[in-house]
Amino acid sequence: MTSLPAAADREPAPEGARAYILWPRDGTVVTGGKFWVRMGLQNMGVAPAGVRREHTGHHHLLIDSDLTNPNEPIPNDKQHLHFGAGQTEARLELPPGKHTLMMVMGDADHVPFDPPVTSDKITITVK
Repeated sequence: MTSLPAAADREPAPEGARAYILWPRDGTVVTGGKFWVRMGLQNMGVAPAGVRREHTGHHHLLIDSDLTNPNEPIPNDKQHLHFGAGQTEARLELPPGKHTLMMVMGDADHVPFDPPVTSDKITITVK
C-alpha cells in the first residue's frame, strides 16, 4: 500500500512568493478561441521539471479546474497543463464559452509548494 506524501514532505514556498497571470486579464473576451497566456512569478525562480533548486518551480495552468489535493502531483491532462520546460507563456485554444484559468507552481515533481503558490482564478469568455 502506497501512502500519500505528508504536507511536511512538500517544498516550502518562499516568503512572499506570488504567481499571477499577466494576460489575459480577468473578464477578457477572446475572439476566435486562440490566444496567448502569459504567466508571471514574484519572489521565486522558474526551472524545468526535474531540476531541484531552492525556491524554484515551474508553471501549471488549470483550465476550468481547481487544485484539489496539494499533497499530490498536479495531473497532466487537458485541464492541467504542465510547462515543465520552464515556459512563461503559451498559446492556447479553447472552445466558445466561459472558462476559468488559474496558475499553480509545482516543484521538480509537479507537487504544489507549501503553502501552494497560485494566481487568482480569472474568468475569460471565448467567442
